[in-house]
Order: sequence, then structure tokens, then C-alpha cells
Amino acid sequence: MAGDEAGRFGGRVAVVTGASSGLGRAVVDALRAGGAQVFGVGRDKARLSEALDGPETGWLAADLTDPNASGEVVRACLERFGGIDILVNAAGAHTMRHTADVTDADWQHELAVNLSAPFYLSRAALPSLLERTGCIVNVSSIAGLEGQAYSAGYCAAKHGLIGLTRAMALEFDGRGIRINAVCPGGMTTPMVQNFTFPEDPDYTLIMKIAAARGLMEPAQVAAVIAFLCSDDASAVHGAIYTVDNGKMAL
Repeated sequence: MAGDEAGRFGGRVAVVTGASSGLGRAVVDALRAGGAQVFGVGRDKARLSEALDGPETGWLAADLTDPNASGEVVRACLERFGGIDILVNAAGAHTMRHTADVTDADWQHELAVNLSAPFYLSRAALPSLLERTGCIVNVSSIAGLEGQAYSAGYCAAKHGLIGLTRAMALEFDGRGIRINAVCPGGMTTPMVQNFTFPEDPDYTLIMKIAAARGLMEPAQVAAVIAFLCSDDASAVHGAIYTVDNGKMAL
């Protein structure tokens, strides 16, 4: 199957969050290139419309931090394509702040975007995914594997997403569905390129986040996600894949 990229996902339906830009957009492109019907979710209607512009696509602008929005997404996808085979929870949010300056709203927002939203959508999509023995790929981060300065909420949420991935993988072991996560390092995405640092940071701490080999392109991480969604990864379940340009190893 790896040699037949155009038919890799033929007949399969994928839901991708954060689909209008960055990694989510790269995942949309990778799955479409493999023949998948892709239903994208995001907040920017104009960008969603541009990213998902073909007859084999659909989209819905939604705020997935609202638990009710996940049901709307699943219903819209089922009406459009009749089922869900693949779910990629790629949306994320990260703002650096001194921990003492993190407000309750800041904390709740990062947990909601990075942890609660993937849970809500996974829960809503499970009936179709189980029926069609599909797969879920959660996008965590190397911040889910280590501590990062000025990132208390982001690290907590991304660690939690790894825990969610493992808990669900164990619960649904033997049911056909596969559930995995990827932990990317720094990429050339709008979130990273528009990053702002807290006032008076210790840059020696911030530089610990960087990989010596530099930032990756989103397509490089999307290729690993596409692999995990494919039959080539039929024996991969409950795995946490690090895709970070060697940062964690060096």
C-alpha cells in the first residue's frame, strides 16, 4: 500500500481539526493525496473553504471547546459522507506566560483547546469509528513529554492528551480501532511563527525547547500522521510517536 499513495485512503473518511492552517492543513493535504474524503474543522470559514475546496471534502466552522460542537461536527460529517474512519485531533493553542501571571481564563483556555476538545470529539466520533474499525491520532507535543518554561497550561494539557491516548487505547484494545499520538517539536506553523514571549524571560530556558536541526515543515509531521492512519500501521496501537528533528534524543 505504501507504494500506491493515490489509493492509500481510498473509500475512507477523515475528520481533521485545525484544518485551515499549519499542521492540520498539512494533514488535510496528505490524506487527500491518498484518496481520502476529508471533513475539516476550524474557526476560520474563509480558510476552511480554501483548504477544503473539492468535491470529496466538507468542512464546518466550530469552536470545539464547546462540548455540543463535537456532536454537530459528527452529524455534519455523517450527513456528508456517511461515516468516519479517521479522526486527527490536530488543533492546538500555546501562549507563554510566567506561571504567576497565568489567569484562570488562560489556564482554562489551554486545557480546553489542547485536551478537552480532543476528548469531546473523540467521544462523539467513537460510534462510527468503532463500527468502521477506524483510528484516532491525537497531536500532543514534546511538551507532553518534558517540562517547558512559561508553558504550565500547555504542558499540563499535552501531558494529559498522552494519558487520554493511552487510556483509550487500553479501553478499546481488541475492538479493531487504533488510537495513537504524535509529539511534534517546533514547526514552521503560524502558532510558532507568531509566538510571543513573556516579559523579561530567561532565554536560556526558552532555548531548551529548540532542536539543533531547526524547525520542521508541517508536511514532515503530517507524513507520520498519515502513516499512523494507514494500513501500514495496522500493528501500531497505543503508541506515542516523537517527531521532533532529534530534539529529545540529542
